[in-house]
Amino acid sequence: MISRMTVVSLALAALLPLSAQAQHAQPAQHAQHAQHGQHAAHEWTYAGVTGPAKWGGIKSDYVTCKTGHQQSPIDIHTNATTKADLDPIVFEYQPSPLKIIDNGHTVQVNYAPGSGIAIGGVRHELLQFHFHTPSEERINGKQYPLGLHLVHKNADNKLAVVAVLFKLGKENPALTNIFNNLPKEAEVEQAVEGVTIDMMQILPPTQGYYNFPGSLTTPPCSEEANWFVLKTPVEMSKAQLAQFHKLYKHNARPVQHLNGRVVKESK
Repeated sequence: MISRMTVVSLALAALLPLSAQAQHAQPAQHAQHAQHGQHAAHEWTYAGVTGPAKWGGIKSDYVTCKTGHQQSPIDIHTNATTKADLDPIVFEYQPSPLKIIDNGHTVQVNYAPGSGIAIGGVRHELLQFHFHTPSEERINGKQYPLGLHLVHKNADNKLAVVAVLFKLGKENPALTNIFNNLPKEAEVEQAVEGVTIDMMQILPPTQGYYNFPGSLTTPPCSEEANWFVLKTPVEMSKAQLAQFHKLYKHNARPVQHLNGRVVKESK
């Protein structure tokens, strides 16, 4: 995919763990895996009458999707960022048993407690991560084949989301255990026996980033997320992308207006 946090998590990306809505769920209106049956009907999707342009009118809880002024994702224009002496992101990820769910909107992995990041001395616990294809974030108009959102929260229930962008190239070993164990049943969390994952292995060798205030990228689109988009993309193979596309071929919200926000770029 914490009461209010659960909603938040849910949404960011499908954003938080556990259930079909849990944290950032993503839609299933596109190609389903042959072994899945149809996903259950969802009130919001990524196309048609319940697609992103309509989210804000589906119900009152989602009105921020159309009225908000700090919505995500965005297109980051590198000639307009503000270079700043930003604190590095200190990644403190430990291996975790693989607990994975196709929540009806995306593939989400719920991470074991004990991993997180520290920014300026403030620790944020890693709750879950999930995927969007193509990437929701764009750099100078460029959209990548796949994006990963790592969703964290601190002791004050503030969200920090780290986005990793994927480009086509060599096979990515860090994705192997995840994509080789994609759920065969929709909307049921599966604990894959004997399989662990280590998200330290997914990170690019350099972790410079763009930072801006934003929102969940799924309903209710709450504007309470601090975004960190890593500048360096990592590689994945065409075969790995094809694996993910068996479940989802498109689950990305269109980019939103900056509305005067400043995008900071680490030096």
